[in-house]
Amino acid sequence: MAVLAPSGYNLQPWRIVAVKTNASKKKLMELANNQEKILDASVTLIIIGDKDGFADCNPVWDEMLVSVGGNTEMVAGAKQAAAFLYGSSEDRKLKFAESNAGLLAMSLMIAAKDKGIDSHPMSGIDFDGIHKEFGLKESETVVMLIGLGYVDTSKQLYPRRLRRLYDDITTIV
Repeated sequence: MAVLAPSGYNLQPWRIVAVKTNASKKKLMELANNQEKILDASVTLIIIGDKDGFADCNPVWDEMLVSVGGNTEMVAGAKQAAAFLYGSSEDRKLKFAESNAGLLAMSLMIAAKDKGIDSHPMSGIDFDGIHKEFGLKESETVVMLIGLGYVDTSKQLYPRRLRRLYDDITTIV
């Protein structure tokens, strides 16, 4: 369900590292401000965005060529537009990777809840340390962690804090 998340040009510039072993959980916990929920979770996902996900080497371009009936001009135009929109500066590359991987992350959380699995996103982490410890490519960026598991009903959760309403966050122009 989650991989149906939308992405620019359907490029799907994301990857997931599923941290399940005790040794890897301990390493990750140390890089996540010692948040014990990483040890408690069944699995913690490292959501990764690819800053070069628009590049020619992305296999999605081949799929696009097939889906448009072999129209090479259409694919070439899409590649050119994507390279400009997403690759013309380091800031744009980072925005591309993070915004698309963020869509995947939220889709994962909704899909997990649909299956009765609780989730917890985390961004209070050592992004660079996780990047190094888990051997990510230079073009990849850690977007967030998502702990997955089942809530321990013997423990009291903090009550949900108030949310700002539509009228509080929306400006109509």
